[in-house]
Amino acid sequence: MKEKYIFEIIKKLGADLPRFPDNRIDYTNSISAPVLIIFVRYQGEILLLKRSKKVSTYQGKWSAVAGYLDELKPIREKVLEELKEETNIIEDNIADIKFGQSYKMKDETVHRLWLRFPVLVELKEKPRIKLDYEHTDFKWIKPEEIGKFDTPPFFNISWEMLKEYA
Repeated sequence: MKEKYIFEIIKKLGADLPRFPDNRIDYTNSISAPVLIIFVRYQGEILLLKRSKKVSTYQGKWSAVAGYLDELKPIREKVLEELKEETNIIEDNIADIKFGQSYKMKDETVHRLWLRFPVLVELKEKPRIKLDYEHTDFKWIKPEEIGKFDTPPFFNISWEMLKEYA
C-alpha cells in the first residue's frame, strides 16, 4: 500500500470538508470517504464485530474493525489505533500486518462512495476482546462462513482483496 498515494487521497477529499476539534477530517456529510477495513485473524479464524446503533452506518451488521482515514498519519499507526480503540488488541500481540488491494464501492443506501483499503492483521495469541461503543458483539469465524452473516455491502470483496494472504 503506497502511503503517499493514500495521503494524496486524504488531502484531496478533505480539502473542503469541516474538521473536528482535534483537526481530523469530518466525513459525516461527504459523498466520498476513505476507510480502512481491518480483518483480524488468529489460527485461521477471523474476527467479526456487530455494529452498534451508535455508529452512523451499517447499524446491526457484522463487519471488521474499520475506520476513516481522516488524518495524515502513517497507515500502520492508524491500523494500530483502530485495533486498540475498537477491540483492545495491542501491537505486542500482532505477528504481521498485510495490505490488500484498495477499491471503490458506491453504496446508494448510505449515499456514499467508499474508497476501501483492506488490511489483514495476524495475531500471535487469541486476545481478550474488549469492545467500545461501536460494537455490541463479536464472533470468531472461518472465512468461508462470512456469507452466513448480515454484513455491509461488498464486505466480502474486502476479504477477497486479501486472498493472496489466505
